[in-house]
Amino acid sequence: IVNKGEGLSSQAVVNRVKRIFGISKAGHTGTLDPMATGVLPVLIGRGVKASEFMLTSNKHYGATLLLGVTTDTEDVTGTVLTECDVELGEEQVLSAITGFVGEIMQTPPMYSALKVGGKKLCDLARRGETVEREARPVTVYSIDARRINNREYYLDVVCSKGTYIRTLCADIGKALGVGGTMKTL
Repeated sequence: IVNKGEGLSSQAVVNRVKRIFGISKAGHTGTLDPMATGVLPVLIGRGVKASEFMLTSNKHYGATLLLGVTTDTEDVTGTVLTECDVELGEEQVLSAITGFVGEIMQTPPMYSALKVGGKKLCDLARRGETVEREARPVTVYSIDARRINNREYYLDVVCSKGTYIRTLCADIGKALGVGGTMKTL
């Protein structure tokens, strides 16, 4: 179990584990955004075979939703596309957030490790290319939300594999009509 720091890709963590233990076979149990911090299970040696069982498990994330801002990456590391004032009541925001609990359709973001035609979407996005992505069903089992201030809400999310928290933040902001982006994960 590795406490992944901000700025490291999941693969960079795996590479460090390989160097530290002097092994050639290691892998992570699901890609975390470079900006994400927290638990990243890394399997080594013969244990890598267990990843197929862990990759299908539910995920649990803590994130900060920033309302009133949209970016090209759906998180604060991207280029700001729109920005507006947020004059929404807490009850209105919390109601919109709970509307995302259950099975929802989610379009994977361009800035993700998902491969299309054998190429990572994030690599295409960095070259300025956009490709068509199909919305797919994901399940959000629960979202506990807490207001930090008028523009920020802390989200505690339990979801199925394949759920993009950055896209969830963007979709919540879109549903509220002010835009949203992920500030922390």
